[in-house]
Amino acid sequence: MIGRTSRTILGAVALTFFTSTAFAHDSWISRGGFRGPQNGEWCCGASDCFVVPSSSVKTGEGGFELYNATEVVPYKEALPSVDGQYWRCHRPNGTRRCFFAPITAF
Repeated sequence: MIGRTSRTILGAVALTFFTSTAFAHDSWISRGGFRGPQNGEWCCGASDCFVVPSSSVKTGEGGFELYNATEVVPYKEALPSVDGQYWRCHRPNGTRRCFFAPITAF
């Protein structure tokens, strides 16, 4: 009985975590109709945006430096993040569509 109850609780917690993560993304990026400032392209589809840990972002002279400057997003190409986190949306080939940064980072 305890094993079955534990599995049920664990499953409910996992479902809540994944559902809330997807909903948070879907509710403000996908539904917000955001477009990239560089070309007007839609920022994201169903699963092409992800949170970039703030420890992987540094503000530099040319813009936001991601992953130890392997990519630099010019400030003029960054959009304000509604939830206060850094987000990177990409195309199927991995190139950046949009980048969101907390308002306090600008």
